[in-house]
Amino acid sequence: MENRFSRTEMLIGTENFGKLRHARVAVFGVGGVGGYVVEALARSGIGTLDLIDRDIVSISNINRQIIALSSTVGQYKTEVAKARVKDIDPDINVNTYNIFYTPETADTFDFSQYDYVVDAIDTVSGKIQLVMQADKNNTPIISSMGAGNKLNPTLFEVADIYKTSVCPLARVMRNELKKRGIKKLKVVYSKEPPIEPQIKEYNEITKKITPASIAFVPSAVGLIIAGEVIKDIIQKA
Repeated sequence: MENRFSRTEMLIGTENFGKLRHARVAVFGVGGVGGYVVEALARSGIGTLDLIDRDIVSISNINRQIIALSSTVGQYKTEVAKARVKDIDPDINVNTYNIFYTPETADTFDFSQYDYVVDAIDTVSGKIQLVMQADKNNTPIISSMGAGNKLNPTLFEVADIYKTSVCPLARVMRNELKKRGIKKLKVVYSKEPPIEPQIKEYNEITKKITPASIAFVPSAVGLIIAGEVIKDIIQKA
């Protein structure tokens, strides 16, 4: 009988689809990358999603974030994403947290209840804490490395953090995780050298140049990550 997931079940089988329906995935960061992760996971039949982000949709998000529309500007990204995926799958369970994940807020989350964690946040301190917390709880995690200032989506690949090169964020993460005794981390990264933005804007808070981005790069990263999550959940015994 045809239903919203019949084509998926045809492809992966009833048993594997059941694994997705019973899985709970936490997506930290619901922006350019994370928004597409959420979209693909919901359309793949994941049963429960936890969405963590304190940002609201801004007009500058519209060029690349799937949840960013003129009608959603000013709303919490987590709540917009929740409404969207509930429209895709009314039976999905969605938990939203309108906070930023940092070492200070890490205790808010019990990683032992997650089947998978997606790291799509921007701060190095937060990314490191996510990896450490996942490692402590033996929870699978995948991290997005730098997607800003990139123009070629075909160069992104899945690798262990210790086999990455070129990407400045991956280099920092390699060094910091090695100090902390982390043996491995699945990441999505690109060997494309960062492109110098044609127009530079400075973030008044970070005092750094705001990364430039385009529609088809963070979306590609998000879909790659979602594919890895689905594959790993299906293959888990």
